[in-house]
Amino acid sequence: MRTVTGPSDRIVVVGAGLSGLAAALHLVGAGRTVTLLERADHPGGRVGRYRGPDYEIDSGATILTLPNLIDRTLAAVGSSTAEHNLVIHRVDPGYRARFADGSVIGVYSDPERMAAELRRTCGDDTARRYLDLRGWLARIYDAAYDQFMDTNFDSPLDMVRIPAKRAALWELVRLGAFGRLGPRVQRILGAEQPARLFTFQALYAGTAPDQALAVYGAIPHMDTSLGVYFPVGGMRAITAALAAAFTGAGGRLELNCEVTGIEYAAGRARRVRTADGRGVDCDAVVLTADLGSLDRFGIRRRRPLRAAPSAVVAHGTVPARIAAQWPLQAHHTIDFGRQWTRTFTEIAAGRGRGRLMSDPSLLLTRPALTDPGQFIARATGRHEPLSLLAPCPNLDAAPLDWARLGPAYLRELLDVLEERGYRGIADHFTVDHLDTPQTWSDRGMIAGTPFSAAHLFRQTGPFRTRNLVRTAANVVLAGCGTTPGVGVPTALLSGKLAAERITGGVRHADGGTSPTGALGLPATH
Repeated sequence: MRTVTGPSDRIVVVGAGLSGLAAALHLVGAGRTVTLLERADHPGGRVGRYRGPDYEIDSGATILTLPNLIDRTLAAVGSSTAEHNLVIHRVDPGYRARFADGSVIGVYSDPERMAAELRRTCGDDTARRYLDLRGWLARIYDAAYDQFMDTNFDSPLDMVRIPAKRAALWELVRLGAFGRLGPRVQRILGAEQPARLFTFQALYAGTAPDQALAVYGAIPHMDTSLGVYFPVGGMRAITAALAAAFTGAGGRLELNCEVTGIEYAAGRARRVRTADGRGVDCDAVVLTADLGSLDRFGIRRRRPLRAAPSAVVAHGTVPARIAAQWPLQAHHTIDFGRQWTRTFTEIAAGRGRGRLMSDPSLLLTRPALTDPGQFIARATGRHEPLSLLAPCPNLDAAPLDWARLGPAYLRELLDVLEERGYRGIADHFTVDHLDTPQTWSDRGMIAGTPFSAAHLFRQTGPFRTRNLVRTAANVVLAGCGTTPGVGVPTALLSGKLAAERITGGVRHADGGTSPTGALGLPATH
């Protein structure tokens, strides 16, 4: 594995999102002097927070998979979730899905309970087929994790010249992992509607299920078999704990610190410039800026990238008495439209051909149902935080005027939900923050999407943007745009992999190397 050359004692990490925090913890744990610079007033990045008048709400991810990656990241400095009072609960069911015909399916990680749910809703044949699907997804995950996710690539040739990677590649080929995910899942299950529960995650990878590589079956395996989790205090509690562990181990965290550029000499980063003019000298830099912001740090992409679809996300509150009358009471509700395939054709289209969903599929998140401490007491009665996510095309696919369109489109989505039985949402959902492709773009995200580069074959695995920068001998990238990709677990892995490019290898304090996957996880820890 190639590593940063020259001295590497003083490291500057730019960005205190999950990948930056993970990199910083692994570097401090390896004995480096680390300064972590964050432009916001709190750590978190895409897993940050928004403040309302009397509440806080997660600004990004709303659930966690592979929670033992949090343990392993903290273990890099000899810390633990218990030390930081971080309590993580399993969400069960992880999702409740509602379909246009009125049917409802809960997604359970326990195989017998999930099979029973499918037997109740779809019949004995689908329940039997589910167990076959679960086994196939598990084999995809087991083959992909160590050698394709939790790994650094120096070249695509690593897949054939490194024995362990070559063996994993052949296993993935044998499993059909380079075919298409959507058709394979539907063929195994034999039913279109339940197949959506194991393919909608392709949105995270930035492609339509019918076009996504089957290797991304690793994502629904994490989501539906290994379980989804939520920490008390929200996802923002995770980044707060990681930041506290970093400073507790001797790291230096500077908030409200805007990085404006990097100064180079003889092909090496020598100093990170800050908006206040101070700057920080360095031996190496871990840069977590989005791919759409790399130019201002003197790093240019060698080839154009296809961006993933984007999303419109509304955050706010709703009276608990109104939400209690809605069709489903769940942390996560996926309300599917009837035209599933057409939806992805619309939002994942190529440049200039994207459209808003004509038959929306929407995600509603109500975290207080898992974490009652998030209910809000007001003079008018108890309220709860609510987030509504609607996938949409990115700005390359559809360069819409979101400053004008955003509020009107949100009203249209609320009217759709009102018609689907979410009575009172149109009149009683108080929105305090609305994110659109334009707000993501304003933060430097490529094509206005928080999901970064799409995981097409040419942009995945060893073909994804490298984390070791070619034009600077001591700059390493981390985050969802680089290895291994988009998501909470992958962001944590990305930070660790970036640290390995500097240290030459990271050993966890607990002696572990990667999540055990099928061995199972505790419901609370």
